[in-house]
Amino acid sequence: MSLPQVCVGYLTRRSPSGDLQVLLGRKKKGLGRGNIVGLGGKLEPGESAVEAMVREIEEESGLVVAASALTPLGLLTYLFPHREAWSQESSVFVCTQWSGTPRESDELNPVWFDVAALPVDEMWDDARHWLPGVLAGIPVRATYTFGPDLAKVVDPV
Repeated sequence: MSLPQVCVGYLTRRSPSGDLQVLLGRKKKGLGRGNIVGLGGKLEPGESAVEAMVREIEEESGLVVAASALTPLGLLTYLFPHREAWSQESSVFVCTQWSGTPRESDELNPVWFDVAALPVDEMWDDARHWLPGVLAGIPVRATYTFGPDLAKVVDPV
């Protein structure tokens, strides 16, 4: 069985004091509503993960990213045995170059967070397992199975 394909991207920058920051936002609607998430979403028919990531970044934040500026850093499989329609496979990207200023969209309000203080308690539960590494440049390939509450990871691999 082939899982739905999605993408997620993390734009990073240095703050004026030199701290590494990442652009995240609180999801306003759909799957994960209320969670703090990276930019991203579903691939459209015939669209590659890179093409989808460029489109999603612009739709969700107003920022313009060149496909060549995206660094692919992983593939995550999310399994929801108690709600199989939520299961999906996500391509993960990091980006340090873009143009524009982040603006709020109907999906989320982008905000810069210090990587040293990621809001993992307000994110999907799997993020604590892999996001700090990805933001440090460490590729990830993992599967996360969520429990009956649809919120907590019960089987990180």
